[in-house]
Parts: sequence; structure tokens; C-alpha cells
Amino acid sequence: MSDRILIIGDGGWGTALSLLLLGKEHRVSLWGAFPEYVKILQDKRENVKFLPGIPLPDKLDIGYDLAAMMEQASVYVITTPSHALREVCLSIKPFYSTGKIIVSASKGIENGTLLRMSQVITEVISTDSVVALSGPSHAEEVARRLPSTIVASSNNMEDAKRVQNLFMTERFRVYTNPDIIGVELGGALKNIIAIAAGICDGLGLGSNTKAALLTRGLAEIRRLGVAMGADPGTFSGLSGIGDLITTCISKFGRNRNLGLQLAEGKKLSKILERTEMVMEGVKTTQSAYDLSENNSVEMPITRQIHEVLYKDKKPETAVRDLMMRRPRPEMEHWGV
Repeated sequence: MSDRILIIGDGGWGTALSLLLLGKEHRVSLWGAFPEYVKILQDKRENVKFLPGIPLPDKLDIGYDLAAMMEQASVYVITTPSHALREVCLSIKPFYSTGKIIVSASKGIENGTLLRMSQVITEVISTDSVVALSGPSHAEEVARRLPSTIVASSNNMEDAKRVQNLFMTERFRVYTNPDIIGVELGGALKNIIAIAAGICDGLGLGSNTKAALLTRGLAEIRRLGVAMGADPGTFSGLSGIGDLITTCISKFGRNRNLGLQLAEGKKLSKILERTEMVMEGVKTTQSAYDLSENNSVEMPITRQIHEVLYKDKKPETAVRDLMMRRPRPEMEHWGV
């Protein structure tokens, strides 16, 4: 018998995963936090804000009664923005039945607590049945059934394998990885480098610069990950370099688009005012900056993006300061 799966979050990613799972003949429900927008989804059968142009089949159940929808489901997939995750988990907690798997498909690091998404879920809901889903998978392409690959990671590999089987299709290949620390950090931190990539493109800095940025960006992501207990090899995989590449080059990349606008001289506050899209890299930059300080890890690109976002530093000055750092060898121990 097919599973009943509840997607919590009606953004583009939640909608794309709903369509993917419907294609496997699972029974799927999509929950949204705002009744007025849920009504639009129900009436138009299209996610006009976050995934326009993709029809939503009638068999996709769309609603906002979380308690009723949770009761019917055996697997919960959370796709909400990272800054909303704790509040959503507090809403889930009263209706959660022990043992039901929660899939975290949100990417970020909570400001203040500096917890990864699976840690927030575990802390609030008091469950160990959490699987992180991460990798190079823009919603716009997954919804159009373009071949994509992704990673399911958990402290419980049986749960990871179950999620792998739930999501795997001929157009959506799922691997497993036991390193949930590395998988989640890779998925979150690449958004910072994507902002930098947008700045590079906006300033017309060329392919040499972009290659250097991705290479050195991955190096500092790995440094922080290893300091926090991740396997360095994870960052050479789909949730590391794979997600980094697609986010830094794709036309769908929200964080790259933010960087493009910053390079044009637009102010962050004005950019954020003009979009309903969540650009995870903004809040993640603050968390990553704090983590680098707490763990005594050098993250020069993150530091410069932090100054551009939060201290109004000119992107051109940030590029110069990165290039003029003290000379050093390329190959260093992972933890340095």
C-alpha cells in the first residue's frame, strides 16, 4: 500500500516534492500556513507565487488544518524556510505520534542557537526519527521532471533508507549518507558562496574568479564542517560540491540573484522588500559567521559576505580584501 505523506510548507520546494511523490502513487497532502493562500492553491490548482506554470493535480490534497492532516499521514516532510522551522515544529509537536519519520528538506542554520535543522526538530519535537534531504535540486527543475540527484541522511540509517525508497524515481535518484552534520552544513553554507557568486557575475569578474570562488568556498565550508564533526569526504559529494555548483550557476538560484543585485549597488533592505522569495543565505551568513568565531575557523569569504550584508561594505572592496589576504599554502590540514 502507498504511504500517506504530508508536505509541510507550500513554497516551491514543497510543491515540487508533492508532485514527485504523487508520481509514485503515494497519497500526498500539502499544508500551507496561510488560509488565504491555500484557498488560491485550491482554486487555481497552481502555485502562482512560488512555482508558476506547473499544474497541481486534483488528487493533491491541499489544506491548512494541520492537526487533521497530520493524523492521516505516516511521514512528514518539512519544507518551510529555516527561520520559520522552530515555530512550525511547535505547531507540529502536539499532534506528533512517536516513531513517525520527519524529513527535513529545509536548508539553514538557526540564528542564535546555531542549530542545524534536524537539531531544531529533535529539540522541539523530542524525536530521533529525523532524516535530512539535501543536494542539488532546484524546485523548478524537479517539478519538470528533469533528472536530479539528492542525499538522504540520518543518525538512523534504516530511516534514511526508507526515505530513499519513498522518493527514488527514474528522474530523481536518492543516495544515503550517515554524515548528517556534513550533509546539513553543506546544504546551508553553499548559499553564502552563492551570494558571492552572484556578486562575481554582477561585477563581470569572469570564469577564473568564479572557479576560484567555488574552490575556496568549498575549502572553508569543509574547514567548518570538520571542526563540527563532519566527515570531510561528504563535502566532495552531492550535498557539498554538487549543491554548491548548482546554486552558484543556476538561473533559479535566489541567493545568486541577491548577489547580482548587490553588485548593482542595490541595498539589501530594498532587495528583500521587493520579493516574497526567501533568500536563505542572508540569515545563514550570520549563523556561519558566529560558528566560525565559536570554532576558531577561518572563513574569509563568509566574513566578507557578512560585511557586505550587515555592514554595507562595497562588493568591490570585499573582492580586493579577499585577494590581498596574507600569502599561504593551498593544501592545509582540513581543520586549519
